[in-house]
Amino acid sequence: MAMLQYPQIFFVLILFTAISIYLWKRRMLRSKQTSSPPTNWPVVGMLPAILQNKHHLHAYLTQILLGHGGTFQFRGVWFSNTDLLFTCDPNNFHHIFTKNFPNYPKGPSFKTIFSDLLGDGVFNADFQLWELHRRQTMSFLKGERFDGLLDEIVWNKIETSLLPVLDHFSGRGIEFDLQDVFQRFAYDTVCELVLGRDPVSLSIALPNVPSEKALNDAIEPLLYRHFLPETVWKMQRWLRIGNEKKLMDAAEALDKFVYPIVDSRMNSEGNDGFDLITSFKTVYEEMIGRNRADRTRVFLRDTVVNLLFAGRDTTSTTLTWLFWLIATNPRSISRIREEVESVIKLKDSKNSRLFGAEESRKLVYLHGALCESLRLYPPVALQHKAALRPDVLPSGHFLRPGSRVSVAFYSMARMESLWGKDCLEFKPERWISGHGAIEHVPSYKFAAFSAGPRTCLGKDMSFVEMKMIAASIIHRYDVDLVKDHPVIPRDSVVLQTKHGLRVRLIKR
Repeated sequence: MAMLQYPQIFFVLILFTAISIYLWKRRMLRSKQTSSPPTNWPVVGMLPAILQNKHHLHAYLTQILLGHGGTFQFRGVWFSNTDLLFTCDPNNFHHIFTKNFPNYPKGPSFKTIFSDLLGDGVFNADFQLWELHRRQTMSFLKGERFDGLLDEIVWNKIETSLLPVLDHFSGRGIEFDLQDVFQRFAYDTVCELVLGRDPVSLSIALPNVPSEKALNDAIEPLLYRHFLPETVWKMQRWLRIGNEKKLMDAAEALDKFVYPIVDSRMNSEGNDGFDLITSFKTVYEEMIGRNRADRTRVFLRDTVVNLLFAGRDTTSTTLTWLFWLIATNPRSISRIREEVESVIKLKDSKNSRLFGAEESRKLVYLHGALCESLRLYPPVALQHKAALRPDVLPSGHFLRPGSRVSVAFYSMARMESLWGKDCLEFKPERWISGHGAIEHVPSYKFAAFSAGPRTCLGKDMSFVEMKMIAASIIHRYDVDLVKDHPVIPRDSVVLQTKHGLRVRLIKR
C-alpha cells in the first residue's frame, strides 16, 4: 500500500539500489577501462558509467565521442526522459545552430533544468522572448556610449582593485588563486556595467560576497541535472540536500543582491536613457502590459542574473586557462609581451591605462592566444537543444520531436579531423594569417561563442576586456605556477579549473 502511495520514493530506492550494486561490482572487478562505450543496463541505462566517471566527465565524453565517429546516443534511466544525443560533429553543429535553427529551440527540458536559477533570461528563452532579449542587449552593447563606458570601468577596476591586489601578493611572495581573482574582477565589472553598482568583491581582503560565490556553487548541480532523472533531483530539492541545496542557496544569494536593485529601478526613470534594466522594463511592459508589476519584477531579475553569468564566466574562465597555457608555454609570454610593448609603444611602465578598445585590435598575437584558450577550454563546454519536428542530422542520426541533443564543444577541439594532429597543442599561430592578420575560422569549427542567430553578442566586449587584463598583468609580472598543483577541468556547465590556478607573481 505504501508502495502505491509513494511511487516516486519507491522508484528512487530501486534506482539507487541498482546503482550501488553495479558500482560495487565494478570496484570488485577493479576495472580500469573508461574509453569503452558505456553499458546500457536495464532500468538505469548508462547512468552508472556517468557516475563512475564524474570526476573527469568532459574527458570521458570526449573519449566516447571520438570512438563513435563524433556522435553518441546516451541512454538514461528508464522512463526518465534523460536520453541525450551527444555530438561533436561540426556538420551536425552547423545544421542545428544555423541551417535548421528554427527547429532547435532550447526546449522544455532545458528550461526545467535551468529555470530555478535563470528563469526567463536570455539563456533559457525561446522565440518571442528570446528575440526581445537579443534586441535590447544588442541595442545596449552597440550604443555610442558603450565603448567609452567599458574602457572607463575596466581600467578603473584594474587601477583600483586588480593591480593593488596583485602587488600585495607579489610583494610578499604569497601564492594565491588567480582564477578567484579573475572571477571577482569580472563579476565586479559586469555588475557595474549592468547594474551601475560595484559589489567590490575584488580587494586585498578577498571578502566573501555571497552573490559572487553563488555563481560558482550553481554550475556543478546544473550539469548533473542533465543526467539524473527529474524525480531524483526534485526529491533532493524537496529534501534540500546535496547538490540541490547548493543550487537553492545560490539562487537565494543572487535574489538578495539583485532584487533590491531591480526594485529601485522599477520605481525610477533610469540613468539618462543609458540604463539596461530600465530599457528592458519598458519593452517587457509593452509586451505583457503595464499592470503586471510582479511578472516584470521577476523578468528583470532573470535578465540580470543571466547577464551576470555571461559577463563573469566567459571572461574569467578564458583568462584562467590562458595564463595556465602561456605559463606552460613560456615562448608565448615573450611574444605577447613584445607585441604589447611594440604595438602600443609604451613609454611609462607605471601607466595603468595601456590602451583602449580601438587599440586592442592591434594585439594580434594576444588575440590568437585568447582564441586558442577558448578553443581548448571553451567556457561553456556543452550546448543543449531539443528538436521541434522530426529531423535527420548530417551524421545520419534521426531525431523525433522532443529529442534532446547536446553539442560538445570541448570535444570538438580535440578532433584531429578538424584541427590537425597538433589539436592538443597550444598554438596561437594557428589563428594568424601569413599577412599577420587574424585568421577567420568559421563558427561551426570554432564554437566558443556559439553560432547562427544565437551567436554571443558580448564577443567583442569580452575580447577587449580580456586583452586589457592580460596585457596589464603580462607587462608587469612574471607568472610562476605553484609546483604540483593540479590544473584540470571542473565537471560543471562552465569549464572552470577544478582546484583553481595557484600562482606566484614576480614584479618585473
